[in-house]
Amino acid sequence: MYPEYMVAPIRQDLTDAGFEQLMSPEEVDAALSNSQGTVLVAVNSVCGCAAAKARPALKMALSSSDKKPAKLVTVFAGMETEAVAKVREHMLPYPPSSPSIALFKDGELVHMIERYHIEGNDMMRIVDNLQGAFAEYC
Repeated sequence: MYPEYMVAPIRQDLTDAGFEQLMSPEEVDAALSNSQGTVLVAVNSVCGCAAAKARPALKMALSSSDKKPAKLVTVFAGMETEAVAKVREHMLPYPPSSPSIALFKDGELVHMIERYHIEGNDMMRIVDNLQGAFAEYC
């Protein structure tokens, strides 16, 4: 686990953009199990690709899309381990990955962006990927 003072501004980067920080497995299940509509989940991280690509791409895609997920939630890898583990259960069959981004529709995983899609891509390609998913599912 990281010191909270270190992750607080990283958490705030997404909560300021409208994401709800999920802190427990119960909050994760409430947000994802049997939910109606679309839920975008960001597995946040202290790593460089989260800072340089994932979080900026999320914010840009959301701010410039006509169609958007109904709900935005986030968990923080390396911090609330039980909440992160519960999100990863919902993301199966994809392996654990952070950062990562998942879109759920009516409780079903419909789109997944794994770490290798983030660290190996230009930020604008991630934005385009997200906007395409929003257009198709939201």
